[in-house]
Amino acid sequence: MSHLTAPSSAGAVQALGVGVPGYAHPLLAPVEWAELTRPGTPVHWAVLNVANGPGSRPDPHCLAAAGRLGSAGVRLLGHLDLAHGSRPLGELVADAEHFRDWYRADGYYLDRAPADRADLAGTRRLTDRLRTVLGDGAHLVLGHGTHPHPGYAETADQLVTFSGAWVDYRWSQVAEWTADYPEAKFVHLVHGVPRTHLDEALRIARWQGAGTIFFTDRPADRSCPPGQSDPFHSLPGYWDEIVSRIGPGVSE
Repeated sequence: MSHLTAPSSAGAVQALGVGVPGYAHPLLAPVEWAELTRPGTPVHWAVLNVANGPGSRPDPHCLAAAGRLGSAGVRLLGHLDLAHGSRPLGELVADAEHFRDWYRADGYYLDRAPADRADLAGTRRLTDRLRTVLGDGAHLVLGHGTHPHPGYAETADQLVTFSGAWVDYRWSQVAEWTADYPEAKFVHLVHGVPRTHLDEALRIARWQGAGTIFFTDRPADRSCPPGQSDPFHSLPGYWDEIVSRIGPGVSE
């Protein structure tokens, strides 16, 4: 299996690049959002999370940020919290429609997606409905954070098969069934990666067959409630180094 490119298909990504799981609000992270539109930046997608979803009404600052991403050709995903399969289907579809109508989302990031076989049928029903909201071009990412049952690979364009700390990632093992799919299918999100280990982290991602990554040196703050001190809310200190290592034309 190649570790640099993957066959093209509807909604798929191709070369190794960055997926941004959710910067802070554009008012709090203006530099982060601006960096996503810099020419040549290898961004596969960026997630917009207004208020653990689309919010109750259109946010003017998020509208502006979404418009700039659209003009730059960056795929925008709306954040939908599946709460491990406990949220009602109708509630999730309503949030998806708001992301479509207000922010012109190109797809959805389904955070806290279930991973067990028992929830597979329900997740498939949801992803089928989401494709009716946006059409066949909708890009869907299931944010499991771990290797799910293999059946989930057929329900979405991409699966987040690792989300966690560097101390765990550097010793992680890839599930054997992932070898049946191209790199475009898998996403790795890793926090607490020291600058001195960035090359090692990229080698692990390629070796394990990830097509989309987000690495940051920011640590998780376990003393804060979930979502209030997210290590993925800001740029990593070595953002320019990541861009130069996996930008267009870069190969191993």
